[in-house]
Amino acid sequence: MEQWKTIIEPFRIKSVEPIRMTSVAEREGHLREAGYNLFNLHAADVIIDLLTDSGTGAMSAEQWAGIQRGDESYAGSPSWFRFLESVQNLFPFKHVIPTHQGRAAEKILFSVVGGSGKAIPSNTHFDTTRANVEFTGAEAVDLVIEEGRHASVIHPFKGNMDLEALDAFIRDRGADAVPVVMVTVTNNSGGGQPVSLENLRGVREICDRYQLPLFLDACRFAENAWFIKQREAGYADRSIPDIVREMAALADGMTMSAKKDAIANIGGWLALNDDGWADAARNLLILTEGFPTYGGLAGRDLEAIAQGLREVVDEDYLRYRIRSTAYLGEALVESGIPCVQPIGGHAVYLDAAALLPHIPPLQYPGQALAIALYREGGIRGCEIGTVMFGIRPDGTESPGPMELVRLAIPRRVYTQSHIDYVIEVVRSVAVDAAALRGYRIVEQPAQLRHFTARFEPLS
Repeated sequence: MEQWKTIIEPFRIKSVEPIRMTSVAEREGHLREAGYNLFNLHAADVIIDLLTDSGTGAMSAEQWAGIQRGDESYAGSPSWFRFLESVQNLFPFKHVIPTHQGRAAEKILFSVVGGSGKAIPSNTHFDTTRANVEFTGAEAVDLVIEEGRHASVIHPFKGNMDLEALDAFIRDRGADAVPVVMVTVTNNSGGGQPVSLENLRGVREICDRYQLPLFLDACRFAENAWFIKQREAGYADRSIPDIVREMAALADGMTMSAKKDAIANIGGWLALNDDGWADAARNLLILTEGFPTYGGLAGRDLEAIAQGLREVVDEDYLRYRIRSTAYLGEALVESGIPCVQPIGGHAVYLDAAALLPHIPPLQYPGQALAIALYREGGIRGCEIGTVMFGIRPDGTESPGPMELVRLAIPRRVYTQSHIDYVIEVVRSVAVDAAALRGYRIVEQPAQLRHFTARFEPLS
């Protein structure tokens, strides 16, 4: 296919939703009411919403048609079997357990395998994964490669697991203390960075050495497969579904949020091969989610996911998806704005620590930058730094591994002109970055504080 300069969306728009434009003064008032937490804003007061790509995508005509076909039988719905077929076509695990979203799959898995004295290593656990591990009394451990800890370092697979560190960790703790090894694809907390198949094979070899199961947190599996096709030797001529199946074949199970790379607005699943774990998981599912053939989802949701899984592995879609995200990131980098590089698949991550070196981590530079982007241009991003990852299970606080602001791009929602507007606003904020000040937390919950904490600006 010819590579033209203009990024053309591989779809036509059949329905539109108005955006309410607001002034800086209005947005300042909204921030005060929200306690300077962008999660607390009314979505109608946001111009460009880049808070998350989770469940915020636009569904296709075929997905909406599937919703009309959805069968709401309590048990054994035809929609369940279409969902199951689509999942196992890409991830041929023996047991597929539907859930209402990805964190429910995490909750069930770690309730079965976690517990006090256990430790679960990953390249990088994301926020709900870490919280669900720690809620059981287990320890969530991040072992990403050294390149993945530095925003400006270029590496084709910055999401990779540090294999030497993983082997040493298991030897140190003892295999009996490690119920499962997790690999997140792509690595969300580390900038949406991919994991190579070579690295996955290395993790598999270590797991085999210690007789440990390997699970994928596979929320953005298709984006990860695209990066493998583009960057890893020997995969340029392989199809995306084949690459996904090779990733799955190296694992013993997965957790999945269908709100990402199934392009649905709700849903998820836990898939695995172990019969005993599956029985325990289904018992918990029935207690907390629903019957094993719907798992907290309507039949119409199962249909939307089944179709989304067919659409997400289309190469025209993935080319547009990855290129349009890179368009935003490359424009910001060319303007001298520090970002995590290379640009990831689903989001651009601004390096708040580099842009705001005068704000110390415990005054939350990522939060300060995210607030400034909303105040200046109505853009809602997400802090991924000390607010999200600085609090420890014992209640103490220390700086997060990086201070980032994630601008997550919803799938098939915004056009190139929307992204051009985002570029202008970020540039404007960066010009006056030295004038920004930090924040302090005035109210917070014990866990996952970034969702509901309230802040006030420091003078």
